[in-house]
Amino acid sequence: MGRTTSCDGGPRAAGPPSPLAVGGYVTPMPMPMPEDTRVLYNDTCPVCRIEIDAYRRRATAAGAALQFDALDRAADWGLTPDQAARQLHVRVDGQVIGGFAAFRAIWARLPRWRWLARVTALPVIAPLLEFAYARIAAPVLYRMHLRRQGRQGR
Repeated sequence: MGRTTSCDGGPRAAGPPSPLAVGGYVTPMPMPMPEDTRVLYNDTCPVCRIEIDAYRRRATAAGAALQFDALDRAADWGLTPDQAARQLHVRVDGQVIGGFAAFRAIWARLPRWRWLARVTALPVIAPLLEFAYARIAAPVLYRMHLRRQGRQGR
């Protein structure tokens, strides 16, 4: 029987090949890098600000890789401040997610909130919550934003 060596040239225990084995060597798995996750929110909205501040505190305490941008950064996202004020936006690895799915993207990155991301993604629950956010919560918050801005809704 031939001698088997590990990556460093030392002897390797006989037995079935490792599922990570490539050409007789164990290929180390790269350490996952934290995803670049940014949140664009309406900082002029008291309800939004309270919620985002809670996420910010949780992210800081957990060391989660979340960054937060206010409406004045909307152009960096390819949006006008008015477009950005209509719903929550999250950018994960360059992909922009809007609406209720943006909340799930945040929750999925917060250790004690991951369960909520999973539950709200269930096929029966997700469409109901997306509908409620898109048709009720987001429009109400946007109209409040317009009133605060001294403009009328379109």
